[in-house]
Amino acid sequence: MKRFLLAMGVSFFIAGCGSPVKLNDVPVVDKGATTVQKPDVVSSVSTVSSTSTGTVAPVEIAKSTQQVVMPTGLRIVYFDYDSFVIKPEFQSVVESHARYIKADKSRKVVIEGHTDERGGREYNLALGQKRAEAVRSALGLLGVIDNQLEAVSFGKEKPAALGSDEAAMAKNRRAEISYR
Repeated sequence: MKRFLLAMGVSFFIAGCGSPVKLNDVPVVDKGATTVQKPDVVSSVSTVSSTSTGTVAPVEIAKSTQQVVMPTGLRIVYFDYDSFVIKPEFQSVVESHARYIKADKSRKVVIEGHTDERGGREYNLALGQKRAEAVRSALGLLGVIDNQLEAVSFGKEKPAALGSDEAAMAKNRRAEISYR
């Protein structure tokens, strides 16, 4: 009877450690289904045609003669619990950093992935890496050269906020963009 209870306890423990998040899925995908028609004259709006019924406007990272200034404000992209998908409200953060990085090919950027305290060490390191890679992929799709970017994970080792409440944990689920 003891062995049966022990086996049941171990199986419940293993089942409880599982997560519905598939860490091998890539959240940023370049579909390549749209074609961009380049106008003869450079304008601020590009025409896009698609094989589907709708049209999609590309992200226009303007090339100007002005010097691109370092983005002020946010260098952090926050994530939902157990997720590594970039939320739409942080797309402008990624776009502004892409403009700045592309302006100087010698700039090097480290994207640091972080998680909250829930979960095991290995799982959090993997999730933090996926968060950093998601931001790296988004920057790459916006034209940043791959050798300018490095993605690292700190998992739950460097919390931004201490505490076990939801507000503190939400601040810890992040990817930070730092320049070297």
